[in-house]
Amino acid sequence: MSRPVRWLLVAVAIVALLVVALLAAVPFLVDTPRVQALVASQATQALGRPVKFSSVSVSALPLPAVVLRDLEIAEDPAFGKGPFVKLEEARVRLRLWPLLLLRVELGDFVLREPVISLVQLADGRWNFSTLGGQAPEPRAPGRSRAPAGGAGAAAVLASRVKIDDGVLTYETRGGRAAARYRVEDLDVTLTPSPGFLGFEGDARVVPGELDVKIADGSLAVNGARALTDAPVRARVTVSGKKLGELAAAAMGPEPALSGGVKAALTVGGTVGKPRLTGDVDLTDLTVSQTQPACPEPKRRTLALGTVKLNVAWEDSRLAARPVTTSVAGGTLSTNLVATVSPGMPVDLSDLAIKGVAVEKVAVDYLCQGYAVTGPLDLTGSAAASATSPWTTLDGKGQVRLGPGKVVGSQALALIGNVVRVGGAVSSLLGGELPASFAGSPLDYESITATYTIADGVVTTRDLQFTSRVLRVSAAGTYALASGAMNLDVVVTHGRGELRGKVTGTAASPSIRVNPSTILRDVDPGKVERGLQDLLKRFR
Repeated sequence: MSRPVRWLLVAVAIVALLVVALLAAVPFLVDTPRVQALVASQATQALGRPVKFSSVSVSALPLPAVVLRDLEIAEDPAFGKGPFVKLEEARVRLRLWPLLLLRVELGDFVLREPVISLVQLADGRWNFSTLGGQAPEPRAPGRSRAPAGGAGAAAVLASRVKIDDGVLTYETRGGRAAARYRVEDLDVTLTPSPGFLGFEGDARVVPGELDVKIADGSLAVNGARALTDAPVRARVTVSGKKLGELAAAAMGPEPALSGGVKAALTVGGTVGKPRLTGDVDLTDLTVSQTQPACPEPKRRTLALGTVKLNVAWEDSRLAARPVTTSVAGGTLSTNLVATVSPGMPVDLSDLAIKGVAVEKVAVDYLCQGYAVTGPLDLTGSAAASATSPWTTLDGKGQVRLGPGKVVGSQALALIGNVVRVGGAVSSLLGGELPASFAGSPLDYESITATYTIADGVVTTRDLQFTSRVLRVSAAGTYALASGAMNLDVVVTHGRGELRGKVTGTAASPSIRVNPSTILRDVDPGKVERGLQDLLKRFR
């Protein structure tokens, strides 16, 4: 072995021995009480909240570190008495080069399995909004208070902070839209730089088991008066296959949704008022609900195609322009705006339904007694409160159905019996109607109408039902919540017409017949009583 090689090996051995000796001496070199005071004061100053822990120890391997046990960051008293952050162990790594010079400088903070509680009150305030202010400690007269906000925290936070396998709970309080969610497997790295705080990581949201990944995150903490005012940027991707669990937590068990979600979002705005934009796909989406009117099985399911949304979220307002999907062989598109506020208002503009096989919805899913078949085309708009849609719905539009068949048993029974009320009507019209009319589907060419809706009351002036044997026209109002009706009806047949007025409710209708029509020779009271009895069966 050559002399240079031997000297090199000797030098390596000496360095290795020095490193081992240094590591062995770390517990003796580190002034534990001083480090405890340093960590507590720096963390308290950075967060503006009391920070405490039960004990401090020094670990030499695998890297020199100070181990903090039972660490807690206090909650803002306005949000409760429990801790804001709680964890059993935190490691504060020591910088190696200063340690070789017998100086102690703090390096990375590693928080293992922390539990973080986020709370939002009904007025929009967050429990983290007061983070980063001056610590609540005595100060000498004339001493200026450090500015609250992220800038003070950034000046103190000179090292990376790593959250390892954390848990974050999110809770809203005091509002109608109260909710509680949990984020598990939270792994996040915070990296400070002059004026900025970078972050990246991933997590899993429950319910829903949504996998969330955050990349290229940055927080501009310099100059921000408070953490909530700090501008934020990031790229977020979301994926999951249990959308139903998330929907059930937000809307309740019925109707039940199932399917998956994929989203690619860009985050902007500030921490207190974030702004999200991007694309969301809801895949394999189905809607299931128990329908009392249906024969067994009473639980029915409606399948939709992939729902695509181009979304923007800002100031508690979600805009999706457009929303597109397919259903029952047709297409649906609209622009949606929903606001998280009392009543949860929802607005649908540019609503367009084209070529939807209405029987897939009215017959197979809803089992309606007045169901029809045929393609449905609809254009219009609608707005309502999600918490009470039937009394707050406003809108307008045009609808066209057909050609198709009337297949609902109640509708068939109604039409069949109407034309048989009174012997005179039966003899007059019976020759042109099949004997089995009441039990057979009735072909129709079209059903058309324009309509307006105000506070849940539908108004139409031109409803037209056209078939080979008759035409029905209707004009008036119908209340969605109560079923109250006020309709003028004209039934036109090849040999005459019948005019009447329908009032009351769908459950208890009242019919008045105009005796000046073709039924002038028939006792109006008899006709009215017959129609009254028939419409009572029509729910």
